[in-house]
Amino acid sequence: MTASSDIDALAAMILARELESALSKRADCGFQLLSSGQEAVAVGVAAALLAHDQLLCSGRSIAPALARGLDPGRVMAELIGRASGPCLGRGGRGHLSQPSAGFFGAHAVVAGNLSIAAGVALALQARRDRSIAVCMFGDGACGAGALHETMNIAALWQLPLLLVCDNNLYSVSTPRAAALAPQRLSDLAAPFGIEACTVDGMDVRVVREAAVELTDYVRNGGGPAFLECISRRYASHSTSARETRGQQELAADRELDPITRLENALLSEGALSAQTAQALREQVRAKVAAACAFADLSPLPVPEEAFADVV
Repeated sequence: MTASSDIDALAAMILARELESALSKRADCGFQLLSSGQEAVAVGVAAALLAHDQLLCSGRSIAPALARGLDPGRVMAELIGRASGPCLGRGGRGHLSQPSAGFFGAHAVVAGNLSIAAGVALALQARRDRSIAVCMFGDGACGAGALHETMNIAALWQLPLLLVCDNNLYSVSTPRAAALAPQRLSDLAAPFGIEACTVDGMDVRVVREAAVELTDYVRNGGGPAFLECISRRYASHSTSARETRGQQELAADRELDPITRLENALLSEGALSAQTAQALREQVRAKVAAACAFADLSPLPVPEEAFADVV
């Protein structure tokens, strides 16, 4: 990959963090699941997708939506329930979607997106245009039967489906090791003969490289694949959940910050200067400010349209 693509990845990660930061400071923030700390997974995976692919994600949807290229202003509008959002303010964070942009959408129910992703992959397979479906989910979904059912049918039918487990090591407040027996969650794919690997989800270059390799494998008829990315989240599970992790653990996680990690690497390699890095952050903050202004000027949905599009 080129230095410019690395700088694009840096900008994309900063955008997700800055927009979430701006959102969390608002009085109308509402109930949110934030992606802070996990940006490298969303950005690295999205970098491997083509325009006609479809990305599905869990309820932790903000970074995946932005990484897939959705307009920040429209995303912010949807998050605060405004009619100019992609779902007209009705979907919010938990059901944010824009299939026309390759973002089939978020699913708020844990593991609820997995079998849907198999259906999307089946539909794409029928089109015979080498499109693939990519489904992001958390480690908590790995305890659900839906994952095994999805892997079974995907392997049987050789569906063009990449399963991406964004493993932040906690299901709400339950440590992964206390809930799931496999040493690596990617090992769950082995009984189904599914290609799988586990990578450092705090390094966007590593995530992107693995995602490119596996999407190529899936796109070229290899069948489904499974990518586990070990990440860390810097916020509590949700805006309404109290933090249960200790300060020492949180401080250690902060040392792995994917944004700082890539920025320092680019600086040391001479691909980025301190001045350019500062200018990049200022550009992103201006974009976030514009997104907030757009959302603030957007109208609220009207009650008369509450049942529109309901069938």
